[in-house]
Amino acid sequence: MVEALKIGVAGLGTVGASLVQLLKKHQSQIALKTGKTVEVRAVSARDRSKDRGFDTSSFEWFDDPVEMAKKADIDIFVELIGGDNGPAEASVRTALQRGLHVVTANKALLAKHGVDLAVLAETNQVSLNYEAAVAGGIPIVKALRESMAGNEISRVYGILNGTCNYILTRMETDGLSFEDCLADAQRLGYAEADPTFDIEGNDTAHKLAILTSLAFGNKISSDDIYLEGITSITTADIKAADELGYRIKLLGVAQRTDTGIEQRVHPTMVPKASAIARIDGVLNAVAVDGDFVGEVILVGPGAGGNATASSVVADIADIARGDAGPALGMPAAVLADYKRARMRLHEGGYYIRLSVLDRPGAFAEIARSMGEAEISLESIVQKRNPSKGTETPGGPDQPQPVILITYETTEVAIKQALETIMSKGVVAEPPKMIRIEKLK
Repeated sequence: MVEALKIGVAGLGTVGASLVQLLKKHQSQIALKTGKTVEVRAVSARDRSKDRGFDTSSFEWFDDPVEMAKKADIDIFVELIGGDNGPAEASVRTALQRGLHVVTANKALLAKHGVDLAVLAETNQVSLNYEAAVAGGIPIVKALRESMAGNEISRVYGILNGTCNYILTRMETDGLSFEDCLADAQRLGYAEADPTFDIEGNDTAHKLAILTSLAFGNKISSDDIYLEGITSITTADIKAADELGYRIKLLGVAQRTDTGIEQRVHPTMVPKASAIARIDGVLNAVAVDGDFVGEVILVGPGAGGNATASSVVADIADIARGDAGPALGMPAAVLADYKRARMRLHEGGYYIRLSVLDRPGAFAEIARSMGEAEISLESIVQKRNPSKGTETPGGPDQPQPVILITYETTEVAIKQALETIMSKGVVAEPPKMIRIEKLK
């Protein structure tokens, strides 16, 4: 009889509890597919008395995950604690140093320490698997490491945060404000009590940094990502996008250029007819452009206990079969240093929303500023406020919304023009800029 593959699970939150239940429910099926019985032998969590929907008394219990990594009779250490330092980092390092395989769902840990941990795994000849760390139940890590190994990747992009996608979807379909949609997301459990990490784009950036490394063979560099969240998106932007034939999505985009690699996370206007525009609610989607395969798009749940646990089990199954390879797709020693691309033309142009003061010469100043920055305008849309004609106390008429759509130009030129417009005193608030992506 083949000896069972013994698992230790650190972290028994939503994902950890789902993982234990999944492994028990599908144990015979997993054994048939991998040739090994997979059993949970040890667990670690902060509260032993908490009801998790199953009996923990049959497992060896550890209050400290580092102690479990040191002493438990296990073959695979599964880290579901979270955080880029502290117990998560210490326990994973300990497990790898001991010669245990590691499976983790921790994108923050990998974004910060992924290269070091990959070296440690290679040195000790064990696997470091992390399918669940990026896009939940979508098998994008396996696709990049294995299925697309014969392609040169030019671009990887996608919707990588379900919380943001849910908020933007509700703003469009129900006409609700950002604040109302965020509150609803928190009530439904899609957003944390402190949602900053999600709505400011940090979560997407961590996932994008990992995908960039897998796609382009560079060291993970999460600090070199242009980052912009969705907190400034208004219902006016959503409606304007709709009228112009676009939808607004928070995208993570990594692209190879002739001067380096571009990484950016920001709200983006995407054509309604594009595949990525049709991804709604808490779903995630990742698109990869390969030179031989063309564009591949993977869609699925980006979070949730069951979906994430499914990806964890996929990693465990690979280890059970003996499928092993470098954690980042190629040996860590040959990973290139990250080289940030120079600013380039943005082919899709830009959407700019201005709140223009109703003063003589205001439009002339705006046109002059755009011209001086060598920016060509594709369209100008002005909608009069219903309250037009009423005087604000001590000032001119109420500002009027004006929307500009530019042809392709550079980020530097756009920012220069907007700074000049602000300095002229012809707008009531800072301009809002959203990039327009040309997607299929």
